Amino acid sequence: MRGEDAFRVEARVIEVMANGTFRVELSNGHRLLAFATARTKKNFAGIKPGDKVKLQLTPFDLSTGRLLSDTKTI
Repeated sequence: MRGEDAFRVEARVIEVMANGTFRVELSNGHRLLAFATARTKKNFAGIKPGDKVKLQLTPFDLSTGRLLSDTKTI
């Protein structure tokens, strides 16, 4: 996901899964899989269902997104 094509959205965590993976829901009801990169996994260790996070999505694949930050730290 490179910067020019990717866009950022806010989502709510639905489920915390293994290995830094989260099921999230966008404001329009679309559910997708979000992941934390290996470099940032420790930053997202305290996220629980109901927390709001910011994602980076690419227009080519709207089924997965990369976690950028949780809104508690912004």
